[in-house]
Amino acid sequence: MKKAYRVCKNYEFSSIIRHHQFVKSSSFVCYFLTRKEEHARVGISVGKKIGKAVCRNQVKRQVRSMIDEVFDFEEPFDLIIIVRPVYLKKSYAENRSELKKTIARIHQKTRGNV
Repeated sequence: MKKAYRVCKNYEFSSIIRHHQFVKSSSFVCYFLTRKEEHARVGISVGKKIGKAVCRNQVKRQVRSMIDEVFDFEEPFDLIIIVRPVYLKKSYAENRSELKKTIARIHQKTRGNV
């Protein structure tokens, strides 16, 4: 995932989360907001409950890899993915399919509001 496709600034994370549009699953909470740039952007947040820095960085790398496989950056929304501790108990394939389903649910919500 290129840096241009990432939400990096704290105020951007806050503004997306503040709008309270989200979809939950067992491993992820995904907040979304209509995009403001030409392409969609994704931010990843992994809390300290997941583990120490080495473990959290590994989880972020895995989630970025999943995003490259599952997410289309032409989507009409920016996305913040918060990883829950249950993530560690599941395999990569299970988490990837769950993320794919979660993004599909976001599509349903955004089409329902339009």
